[in-house]
Amino acid sequence: MRLDPLVLLVPERAAKYLGTLPDSVEVVYVGQEGAPSARALEAEFLVAGYGRGRMTELIPQLPRLRVVQTISAGVDWILPLIPPGVTLCNGSGIHDTPVAEWVVAALLALTKRFPDFRDLQREGLWKAQTVGDLEGSTVLILGYGSIGQAVEKRLEGFGVHLLRIARTPREGVYDLSALPHLLPQADSVVLLLPLTDETKGIVGRDFLNRMKPGALLINAGRGGLVDTPALIEALTARRLRAALDVTDPEPLPEDHPLWALPEVFITPHVAGASPKLFERAYALVREQVRRYLTGEPLLNVVEHGY
Repeated sequence: MRLDPLVLLVPERAAKYLGTLPDSVEVVYVGQEGAPSARALEAEFLVAGYGRGRMTELIPQLPRLRVVQTISAGVDWILPLIPPGVTLCNGSGIHDTPVAEWVVAALLALTKRFPDFRDLQREGLWKAQTVGDLEGSTVLILGYGSIGQAVEKRLEGFGVHLLRIARTPREGVYDLSALPHLLPQADSVVLLLPLTDETKGIVGRDFLNRMKPGALLINAGRGGLVDTPALIEALTARRLRAALDVTDPEPLPEDHPLWALPEVFITPHVAGASPKLFERAYALVREQVRRYLTGEPLLNVVEHGY
């Protein structure tokens, strides 16, 4: 049994979401400015947000730190900051619903050419175009984790044929080596991979050239998965269409050529943004704290430490 309290370090904005924790937990909130309190420097468990900032700046100052819990599913941005002996857990599962809904919305919108019709509406033009059907099309999910499974669940009933690829193969799921064979079959490719040394730039010229002419590329994973110059080349040639929630670079500069290219629809990394996001995030935090206190295995462990 612990005799000293567990010091939990969380962003100040989390106060209304954190909920009730055991009496043996002392919560220290961290604002955007000012020096950390002496008690904050005793933190054993830290909740990080979505990118480098105030919380990650504190990590090197915490000698007792044992667990870092992110709210994001991707951890490429924080992995280099995790000291030896510290366990890193990601926010897998938090974003499944909103990201899966964004993917299906993007599939439907671009299949039915909603962005094109919106542009025509602004010009006051009544110009009919042929639109596609999801039914009978082939959708390749590249990164078949919890979000990929949530996408598949929401596509049930649309009559699509699914191809699944993950870094680790299993029944019904191919590994990355199957890409050259499967890409030419897909009408739509959904990117949901994490960004790692293995996956950085995986969508390059060879990948894009293997895609079916007129196919749709949907990126709800990480911008760094895609070789941006190669994508610009494919879009400029009108060989492919794309829906991007993430880009490289990000934020996308206002003078970047992607903004003005044909056949591309861009949203500013909002696929996971949902009013219920922080409710789900801090429900996970509460469960992780409970598990840590009772000695149970933590969820979503990316890197083992203690």
